Amino acid sequence: MARRVLGGVAIVVVLVAQASIGGASPRGPIQAVGAENEYANVIAQIGGRFVDVQAVMSNPNTDPHTFEVNTSVAREIAAAQVVVQNGVGYDTFMQQLESASPSRARKVISAQSLLGLSTNTKNPHLWYKPATMPLVAESVERALVQIDPSDSAYFRQRLARFDTSLSMVTRAIAQFRARFKHVKVATTEPVADYLLTALGLDNLTPFSFQADIMNGVDPSPEDIAFQRSLFTDHVVKVFCYNAQVGSPVTTSLRDLAKSSRVPIVAVYETMPAPGYDYQSWMLAEINALIKAIEQHKSTTSL
Repeated sequence: MARRVLGGVAIVVVLVAQASIGGASPRGPIQAVGAENEYANVIAQIGGRFVDVQAVMSNPNTDPHTFEVNTSVAREIAAAQVVVQNGVGYDTFMQQLESASPSRARKVISAQSLLGLSTNTKNPHLWYKPATMPLVAESVERALVQIDPSDSAYFRQRLARFDTSLSMVTRAIAQFRARFKHVKVATTEPVADYLLTALGLDNLTPFSFQADIMNGVDPSPEDIAFQRSLFTDHVVKVFCYNAQVGSPVTTSLRDLAKSSRVPIVAVYETMPAPGYDYQSWMLAEINALIKAIEQHKSTTSL
């Protein structure tokens, strides 16, 4: 979802506006922050032992739309030498906190900017877009080399390892698409839409319905009736359900999908942890979709 409850941002900004910029000593680890833990994970994979990484949002059991920053988060961003954020209006609190503790030396990487997307991009869940993380990883490597050129060979090696590992996801997407192209699915909101498109699946849920759920608006009766018919008429093979955000509408649809024997696959706005890195998370989502289509089994959580 793009909607955020950020009532504490203004207070926190005031508290840190006059804070001095911290950071690692020349012999200490590079301080880095990922706005979402999937981005923090990529930073950690590239930076290895030379980077100390914090994730602002990381709890898969918490609704990210109610996230409120605190002074601890503000201090982490004030001290950060590298920051990776999503953009597209998803984590606007990051820019506010960065402005509260400005630093010309801080490297700020935005997935939105790397993809050349406008701020009015309809779907902000960029981590499910296959093109996103290769660009993020490359930008992280470049930023780390600028900060710590003496360890550039180490960072390049880890970037190559990351790219090799990510190629497994690319192959899995191609293999899935070859087997299941145009299988019909439904969703609560556009969390995993970029991945579903890459996989060749046909998402029959109207975007107007997805956008309303994403923005905390009650969908129209017509959209709800159409969504319900996808289950009762057995039109779709899978229901992708945002495991972190629920509402009376989405809960009722989940129950209807279950009673209609439509398998449910959980999707997430922050990476399920522990036990996953970004690559294994994407592979787990793909495997859950395969299990739903082939075995008619749900994966309600990862």
